[in-house]
Amino acid sequence: MKTQNNHTFHIPVMGLAYTIDSPIRIAHFGISSVVSITDDDLIEKMRAFYSEKFSVPYQEITQKFHDYRAERITHYLNLMDTIVNDKFDKFKTELTESKSALENYIALLPNKSDVKKTLQKFIDEGICFKDALRKFLGKNSSLGEIDVNIMTKVDKDNYDGKEKLPTEFNDAHAALRGFANSNLSSSVVLSAGMNPRLYSYFENFPDFFPNENAFLKKKIILKVSDYRSALIQGSFLAKKGLWVSEYRIESGLNCGGHAFATDGLLLGPILEEFKTKRKELINATHDLLVKALEIKQMSIPKEPLPLKITAQGGVGTAEEHEFLLENYNLESVGWGSPFLLVPEATSLDIETRELLANAKENDFYLSNISPLGVPFNSIKGVSNDFWKEKRINDNKAGSSCPKKFLALNKQYDDVGLCTASKKYQDIKLSELEESKNQLSNTAFSKQKAIITDKACLCVGLANASYLENNMEIKGQQQGVVICPGPNLAYFNKEVSLKEMVQHIYGNTTILKDINRPNVFINELKMYVDYFVNEVNVYTTAITNAQLKKVNSFKNNILEGIEYYKNTFSKTTFFKMEREAVLNELENYKEQLLKSITSTNKCHETA
Repeated sequence: MKTQNNHTFHIPVMGLAYTIDSPIRIAHFGISSVVSITDDDLIEKMRAFYSEKFSVPYQEITQKFHDYRAERITHYLNLMDTIVNDKFDKFKTELTESKSALENYIALLPNKSDVKKTLQKFIDEGICFKDALRKFLGKNSSLGEIDVNIMTKVDKDNYDGKEKLPTEFNDAHAALRGFANSNLSSSVVLSAGMNPRLYSYFENFPDFFPNENAFLKKKIILKVSDYRSALIQGSFLAKKGLWVSEYRIESGLNCGGHAFATDGLLLGPILEEFKTKRKELINATHDLLVKALEIKQMSIPKEPLPLKITAQGGVGTAEEHEFLLENYNLESVGWGSPFLLVPEATSLDIETRELLANAKENDFYLSNISPLGVPFNSIKGVSNDFWKEKRINDNKAGSSCPKKFLALNKQYDDVGLCTASKKYQDIKLSELEESKNQLSNTAFSKQKAIITDKACLCVGLANASYLENNMEIKGQQQGVVICPGPNLAYFNKEVSLKEMVQHIYGNTTILKDINRPNVFINELKMYVDYFVNEVNVYTTAITNAQLKKVNSFKNNILEGIEYYKNTFSKTTFFKMEREAVLNELENYKEQLLKSITSTNKCHETA
């Protein structure tokens, strides 16, 4: 059994590469992070890289191996587990031998940590008590979690030649099997919505079920956008005897990667609902779990298993961090994009890191480059833009699509095509050319841009690790794609791990002389902008169904604004910015109501 983690933050998954080896870098400090297990090709190359670095025997798992995708993932996670545990043992020894090492470790811990206070006593009393210190560290220090991420919808069918393989060889299924068969005792973070077929596949692996001591060797974390989604998915899994150990609430828009906007539900009210209904959620899913385990004749916990509620998305100051923890009774807060400026924690090439450090607010935007058809947080000036534009200008638009993880479109091919691929774009551009005479030049150019805007995320989101580690990049030049949250605009320099962690805990600040809006105001602005853009689509007329959706979205935002007014008026946090926040809330309310007036006029003319 692991001791309680000493930190109150975690590093969420970022891209395919950016946290691919974060546990090896920072888990021995007790910091938890999430590894993407989507790209088995990248994973295999990272296994080769770290096997050589730590002198571990390595035998390549090629695509000729049966179940190579799952095998690659299992072997990399096992290697990571071995390296991390070895580093942790050596680190604990170093802490007993070196006063400076112990002081640096203490500086990383939260101020309210009892472990920090006790370790400081060891320093004050002299480090001659090595045996006592060693015993204390053995009981009270813990590794950061080596969690993994699976995007549930990235579950492409696979083939052996022209023969379709069984469902368990689908991409997400194989990734789950790779994690399930590993030595890790950690969690899989499921994101991008419910995949019933994948969720049912969990039943094949005993580690996801509680043992006779009510212990789960492997846990399930659901990334969700609201309480209703959590209850539906948690109940679905509980009916199969599977417990969700954590609900990780992420802002729909104020985040990195894909942006899954809610229907106007804002982060604060969502967290409030989780806070007030936490016991209801636990009891409802526990009852379903017990019934399922009885049917399966498996061990039944005497009481509900532990459940965490965490949040992430756009957090940028120690005060925001502490407010989320205290006001909503959260166990942890996710800090993602800011860690892209911490070389000790994330994998990123020098050029892209410099781009992020120098970026301003207007450099971050929601793009349509994702083949999944979901808005994608992007930044201007990435190298992928250059190479994509060059191919368009050379009349060679589209990617060669070497990895095919997002080859999910079956409009022209039963096997599936990626909308960023040259094959798919050639078909679309040919169709567009045939209808050219029926379109204006402006409309034609717009349609062409929509087709060719899609980017090869499979390669672009992995290239940073290859560049950082001087690995050979084969095939078509794609450059780097990166998907930071817009909150990164306020972080303008590369920093050390120690500086970032101390910033999170309020012992220093790396946002000096920067006028940064409150996290809740930032998100509200994004939702109002998103709403106005959606409304502007209805330029002449709007149907009753569309009006109903618009009004629901509007009412949710307005309720969120009133919630924030009440919250900011009462809380002891944010005293210095309270007046400015309340003014901003009123301004966005007025802006929202103006857009609604124009929408109602459109409806009256319909």
